Amino acid sequence: MKKILVVFFCMNVFWAFSQKCTNNIQGTIVDFHDGTAIDYATILIKNTNKFAVSDSEGNFTITNVCNGKITLVISHIGCKTSEKTIKIDGNYKGKFLLEHHSEELEEVTLKGKIVVKKVASLSETVLSKKMLENYSAASLGDALKEIAGVSSINTGNAIVKPMINGMHSSRIIVMNNGVRLQDQEWGIEHAPNIDLNSSENVSVIKGAGALAFGSDAIGGVVILNPKNPIRKDSLFGSTITGFQTNGNAYNMATSLHKTYKNGYFIDANATHKRFGDFRAPDYFLTNTGSKSTAFSLNGGYKTFETGWNIFVSSVANEIGILRASHIGGIRDLVNALNSQEPLIQNDFSYTIDNPKQDVTHFIAKASYFKRFQNIGKLTLQYDFQENQRFEYDRRIGDNRFIPAVDLNLQTHTATADFLFDAKNSWTFQSGMLFRFQENVANPATGVRRLIPDYQKTDVGVYTTIKHEFSENWLFDAGLRYDFNFYGVKKFYQTSRWNALGYDVLFPELVIQDLGTQLLTNPELSFHNFAFSLGAKRTLSDENSLLFNYTMATRPPNISELFSDGLHHSAARIELGSLTLNSEKSNRFSMSFLRENSSSKWQIDTYVNAIQDYIFIAPNGTEQTIRGAFPSWDYRQTDALFFGFDINIQKEFSENWGYSLNTSYIYAQDSENKMPIIDMPPFQMRNSISYKNSDWHGFSSTLISEFVGRQNRFPDFNFNQFIAETNTTVLVDISTPPNAYHLFHINNTLNFDWGKHSKIQVSININNILNTSYRNYLNRLRFFADDLGRNFQLQIKINY
Repeated sequence: MKKILVVFFCMNVFWAFSQKCTNNIQGTIVDFHDGTAIDYATILIKNTNKFAVSDSEGNFTITNVCNGKITLVISHIGCKTSEKTIKIDGNYKGKFLLEHHSEELEEVTLKGKIVVKKVASLSETVLSKKMLENYSAASLGDALKEIAGVSSINTGNAIVKPMINGMHSSRIIVMNNGVRLQDQEWGIEHAPNIDLNSSENVSVIKGAGALAFGSDAIGGVVILNPKNPIRKDSLFGSTITGFQTNGNAYNMATSLHKTYKNGYFIDANATHKRFGDFRAPDYFLTNTGSKSTAFSLNGGYKTFETGWNIFVSSVANEIGILRASHIGGIRDLVNALNSQEPLIQNDFSYTIDNPKQDVTHFIAKASYFKRFQNIGKLTLQYDFQENQRFEYDRRIGDNRFIPAVDLNLQTHTATADFLFDAKNSWTFQSGMLFRFQENVANPATGVRRLIPDYQKTDVGVYTTIKHEFSENWLFDAGLRYDFNFYGVKKFYQTSRWNALGYDVLFPELVIQDLGTQLLTNPELSFHNFAFSLGAKRTLSDENSLLFNYTMATRPPNISELFSDGLHHSAARIELGSLTLNSEKSNRFSMSFLRENSSSKWQIDTYVNAIQDYIFIAPNGTEQTIRGAFPSWDYRQTDALFFGFDINIQKEFSENWGYSLNTSYIYAQDSENKMPIIDMPPFQMRNSISYKNSDWHGFSSTLISEFVGRQNRFPDFNFNQFIAETNTTVLVDISTPPNAYHLFHINNTLNFDWGKHSKIQVSININNILNTSYRNYLNRLRFFADDLGRNFQLQIKINY
């Protein structure tokens, strides 16, 4: 037996020594991005000690390599390590690619950090996941108010529309995971249907310079980004549960993330919120409860070279409208204006009664990208959205179950974008868009349709350029063209058609005369151009200046053109105008950015001259079968906006910190020499914070929020005859409320729970002093105070 083993051992030794290990591997290491050579890359044969280092031209040689399959491990500072399996049968020569820009392409966002990504010459402010979690029970509009220059226009506490430098509604583009939100944003009381808990961070770009998103974003762009998948095998998630005393509210948000080393990933998010009637300092706000349920799935495959993504989201909101705000006519409005408290007050309830909104928004998206060596990245995307909006009036009998507004909006969008970034100092991006949208207004509501049936087609193309001239100067420019076509079917009352002069201006639009009504078929086309030019000047490692000029145009939206009737959710008659032209904005901005290890500064200044600025304003009253209501109509004028936004963050020590957000805007009707309606007043938000990592990561922040009185407002008051009392009274719907000052406090503790889990407990108090106040930009300020003191408990579990 021993002899057999010796012979077997000798045969194996002979085979080993006879194996050919005189082969050479010669190769070149190049950047996948632009094809340039990568020097000082390390090339190692896995599980051996054979290696080489690439020279200045990216070349390397490894000698004395045996035949067979081997794996090369290629690494370089700033690159993602790559493994390449090859078969050796003689000498081998080849080219090997490294993803040298992979670190630059990964998004890293920190609380309050100013990052320049979409447009080099505009400051982009990012709210991190940690900040968004503080608003888990709130809305997108509430969270964005953390950013200087961003406020909101509200209908109560549950309907919050973001406002950037005085611009809101269709002047702001909201992007959710690459999808432009199409949820009938034209109404002041139409808040974005977004689940904030499904986003990893939120970016805000002020102004229309980000032309890749559209030419009509005169106010700016809000971008909600999902979690960026990591390429490793992992499973993790979190659950946030919250309770608050004002509204006896509770909420829960759960997210689960699964990633794979080969690039596959899937994220699931679910949120539920329930609020009862909120409370002002001295009384309940009857019928202000709300209910929200959201669910989303985001999955796909992502590597550096290629990837695809499927995203599905559904958000359902049922929102009560303050009962006292739903007037039955002008007399009720006068009584409400003269009363210090709501005319209708009931005990607390979770019941959501009429008037209310019931809105569901669904999104489905499929996208694909491919990187091409030495060229750039192609991205293709299709998305579908459906928005179903019901608005319920205070009706009697069986009609109380029938909505007064019933709109179904469906949108199909296809986009193609190509990013040319193979040259280090030059970046080009071009793209095109096609969108088809159809709105159906259900005639079974039994009332005149506020918004008509319409079909809308959009076609857009754009190009942007970015060039780094030197270490200190970076320039960018962009050009975009959009074509918009409306095909509308709308009934007009014959008397209104003639009174507006449309019988002379647009006689060709009438396709059927029904006596008291006319069926019309307007077909409107708009050609919209946008141009942007900007620069970034780096003054030092800490300081930089941004300059930008953007010319942009926005076509009138469907509401501004065709609103015609009683908007029950707003308790007013709204009238559009077929004579409206596209708005044309010329915006100049300059920003100063300073950042070091202990402080961050951002100062934004801007001037925005808008030709044919569209706004809605009261013009008296109109009689309906329910009584006389305030009548508001859309108008145009030339307007001038200028102002500043300041954000300062300062860390005095390891434990103490301070922050300041303040903004001011001056908005003037240049044509009529008076202020623009519904502009935010001066506001200032100061906070001082203390943190101590030795006390279970304890942190506490005291916040001071001051909102001034808006002293610049137009006078749209009017006199109204009240038949019941045979008197004429002044209806004051213009005078702003007084300034107010609120205090809030946020406290947080962190605890370990098991080997890989943590629990974060937050206890917050809003409006600590239970101050009574009314916000000028809250539409319900005519009828009731804003919210009183609110205790909030939030528990977050990471696992």
